[in-house]
Amino acid sequence: MASWFGASLARAGHRVTLAGTWRAALFALAHDGVRVQSGDGDWSARVNSVAVGAPVPPHDLVLVLVKSHQTRSVASFAARAAGIGGFLLTLQNGLGNREILEAEAGRGRVGLGVTTAGATVLAPGWVRGFPAPTLLGDDGAGRAARVAALFREAGLACDVSPDIDSVAWRKLAVNCAINPLSALAGVVNGALLERPDARAQLEAAAREAGAVATALGVALAADPVALAVETAHRTAGNRSSMLQDLDRGVRTEIDAINGAVVALGQRLGVSTPVNAELVRAVHEREAGLRAVRA
Repeated sequence: MASWFGASLARAGHRVTLAGTWRAALFALAHDGVRVQSGDGDWSARVNSVAVGAPVPPHDLVLVLVKSHQTRSVASFAARAAGIGGFLLTLQNGLGNREILEAEAGRGRVGLGVTTAGATVLAPGWVRGFPAPTLLGDDGAGRAARVAALFREAGLACDVSPDIDSVAWRKLAVNCAINPLSALAGVVNGALLERPDARAQLEAAAREAGAVATALGVALAADPVALAVETAHRTAGNRSSMLQDLDRGVRTEIDAINGAVVALGQRLGVSTPVNAELVRAVHEREAGLRAVRA
């Protein structure tokens, strides 16, 4: 996802530095830039690339798009990259990322956004982009509005929402429903709707997430079950990020997605048995993959 956003901004003429830990990707970015495959044809954009932790000059905007379980390890680097007056923006999945970044950068310097855009890594430095809207939380200081304008100039649909927490919980409910089920079954999103047992679990997981949001005082302003079903229809051919993670044998974001719903449900007295079972099953699959690699 970071390569997709970074390439789009670089193609629009902005200075972009992509930071990461995947050496093969950093090498490819340094030599060839980002290669993008998209619906409007293949293209590429030149970017700078550095390893996380390396010195970087201050940037006006720092986008944080690492996996949620990596946020804590990059938070200090991201805060340094933003310098004194820079703005950090998280577009990550799950809960808790904003708070981790604020602990390093300070309150008022971290924005929360929600994107429905997608990206699939085809090879180091080469991605397939799936454009879709992004919403940014209104920070009250005009910074989110300026970032939204910057994104739109780069061809990325973006707007500012006065209630980003509701938007984030709607996406969380959808992710709870689709990501682990598609990953465990090894199928694209739309296939879940063709299997009665999978669809029942999908609907139950979304319903539980919605119940936790309500108990937390977050008004979803939409039926989470209907949202999950509609998203599975709309993204029928997509391979979820969690499925891609299992395919690559890397750690998933299950703890920040379904795991966060289960933890909050326990605290608030809301039962979440389907989400708990999905967390258990994904952890079991991850453990099996680690055993195979060992």
